[in-house]
Amino acid sequence: MDLNALRQFLVVARLEHLSRAAEELRVAQPSLSRTIARLEGELGTPLFDRAGRLRLNDAGKLFRGYVERSLGELEAGRRAVAEAGDGGFGSVRLGSETFLTFTGPLAAFKRAHPDVEVELHQMPAAEMARGLLAQDLDLCVASQPIPGDGLESVRLLEEKVWLVTPLDHPLAGRTSVTVDELADEPFISAHKGHWQRRLLDRLFATRDLTPRIVCEGDEVGAIAELIRAGLGIALVPAFARRFAPIDGPVAWITVDSPECRRTLTLYWAAGHHPSTAARLMRAAISDWNWAG
Repeated sequence: MDLNALRQFLVVARLEHLSRAAEELRVAQPSLSRTIARLEGELGTPLFDRAGRLRLNDAGKLFRGYVERSLGELEAGRRAVAEAGDGGFGSVRLGSETFLTFTGPLAAFKRAHPDVEVELHQMPAAEMARGLLAQDLDLCVASQPIPGDGLESVRLLEEKVWLVTPLDHPLAGRTSVTVDELADEPFISAHKGHWQRRLLDRLFATRDLTPRIVCEGDEVGAIAELIRAGLGIALVPAFARRFAPIDGPVAWITVDSPECRRTLTLYWAAGHHPSTAARLMRAAISDWNWAG
């Protein structure tokens, strides 16, 4: 089987849309369609359901796992040969929902190993397992559990998540609030899939409530500015209070729920041979003083 055809199959499988896949791959859509058809012909079975929207079928899902692992092993071999030839440590690829949390260990790692190439990939936790198992990533740091077998992990930090409001907000003088009291409050939040949004949805679901989202986006760093502007309130981890303090008039309030916490975890694929750089990065992140 042609390696390029396998790589193109993975893009179509991920997007489940031929025209978007062709655009990402920068190939003509008819050419991509023929590539997928030839691959299905070699396998003797369709990989996609084509009734209505293109969908990866059970055979396609099974095949995708083998393709990801095979291409991942080839990439690992290429990197191992490059590392041996250079006589150096190689490179390391790290995925995370946000990099603000661990700029400290990253800076320390670069000072200790300036010749190591570090690639950072921002992504939701839902995409991390596939990246690790396909060896597109060496390590991932997530603020929520990553589903999937074949992963190993170490807990880095468990911390409180606060409710943050403007100082002139009616709740600002309180030391704690219940989830029920937040039912009608305007929330600033990340998009669905981000750990802060999943936590907010989970807290409200336990009370059979739905949060009122007035601002939703990917720019998590802007949340503090939007709170100060009086546009709403938000859940903010204790780490931000200690290491990236929000300047200006805001109140930090305890949410009366034991679930209002964040667990930061480092993940990697079990059974894969990591580069020297990946091993060094894993040790640097694991050994960092997260408690401050």
